[in-house]
Amino acid sequence: MWGLPLLFGVIVGLSLGMTGGGGAMFAVPLLVYGLGIPAKEAVGISLAAVGATSFAGFLHRWHLGQVELATGFVFAVAGMLGAPLGTWLATFVPDSALLLAFAGLMVIVAVRLWQQSSRPAATKLECPVSPDRDKSACHRDQRGRLILSSRCAWLLIVIGSLTGVFSGLFGVGGGFVIVPALVLFSGMPIHRAVGTSLMVIALVSVSGITSQVWAGRTIPADITGFFILGGTVGLFIGQQIGHRLSGPVLQKVFVIAIFAVAAFVVLQNFHS
Repeated sequence: MWGLPLLFGVIVGLSLGMTGGGGAMFAVPLLVYGLGIPAKEAVGISLAAVGATSFAGFLHRWHLGQVELATGFVFAVAGMLGAPLGTWLATFVPDSALLLAFAGLMVIVAVRLWQQSSRPAATKLECPVSPDRDKSACHRDQRGRLILSSRCAWLLIVIGSLTGVFSGLFGVGGGFVIVPALVLFSGMPIHRAVGTSLMVIALVSVSGITSQVWAGRTIPADITGFFILGGTVGLFIGQQIGHRLSGPVLQKVFVIAIFAVAAFVVLQNFHS
């Protein structure tokens, strides 16, 4: 019984380690179709496993100086407030509809990531944004530190809140939203965005787990524990792999995997 949760945890950890997100994109389908766990219960296990694994990754990235605590904290607080709303919304959605909506979200994310990975390198926002060449809400000073104006703070709060709603509704940590948002809207370098995303995922997952327990949903300790153990191992393997692959190649492999899982979820739902 412990073998599959451990293996599935490794898969989730690999995704988190390589990309800073996407773990729950695989966790929920693996739990539902691989272990036969009901969708709403799988959401709780996914939040606990992804949150704990992300926290381990955050500590490592923080030690390397690859985390912006202030920016991540603004994002995380908003996400923690949004997670209970997502959990509440999930009570009105049947399991089959929830899984189909989840597959639709996966396709949207995959298309967005593929488009981003196909752009010429020169157009990607992987360096700080300067006010004189960009009219976005967030800017950075000459030392690369974020200038947290009221407009910038509100932008991060709105995106963070949406991340929290997704977390409570689908059991996702939101890294697939957080990393692109931090790069595109705050001008954060990609390696710091990955580290900061892991911090945000860990904090938002705490709120999501709390709201799941408050809603009366169980989180089995044995399956969750093996998932976390496998996820931690996979996380550090994924970080090593990520350092050796170019960003566009890594992103396209990740997108293909998301498409495959989304197609599997849709086929399983129509078949049943």
